[in-house]
Amino acid sequence: MREIRERRSIRKYKDTPVERKKVEEALRSASLAPSGNNRQPWQFIVVSDPERRQALTEACNSQSWMMGAPVFIACIADIRARAEVPKDLRVDEDSPHWELKRVIRDTGVAIGYLMLEATHLGLGTCWIGMYSQKDIRPILGIPEDMFVLGIVTLGYADENPSSRPRKDLSQIVHWERWGGKA
Repeated sequence: MREIRERRSIRKYKDTPVERKKVEEALRSASLAPSGNNRQPWQFIVVSDPERRQALTEACNSQSWMMGAPVFIACIADIRARAEVPKDLRVDEDSPHWELKRVIRDTGVAIGYLMLEATHLGLGTCWIGMYSQKDIRPILGIPEDMFVLGIVTLGYADENPSSRPRKDLSQIVHWERWGGKA
């Protein structure tokens, strides 16, 4: 698939607004991702307000390049989609809950779909994961029982990074069992 080969992490964006229709198309593709028992545990918050994007940038280790992207999408895993949990449940980076791990996996697939669709639409993205839950939640009003899996920057790329080296399949593929060679 061309989009898989061409997708890059973009950190320089043009000063061009992204059409709402394209944002919605990328989100629609994310919503088509597979999930365990079809629970679809993902939630998304689209952020274009400059002040809110600035606050998110600061929470993401002050990566100032992020502000070049006109849209941020907070990608959130909802544990309640998979399990009944106490009303006062708090999840964060240290949570041991098995169901949280399952919704994180499912939401990760949806984020991949979102990023590939964005590439198909001529947009650039970068998945940001350098933040803590406690810093992101208040900016976006996210409840403590939700897990922010990533902030995806979105916009028209103003760079064309070359592909990064990839390991050979012989280094990452095992046949039949760990260490099994073809």
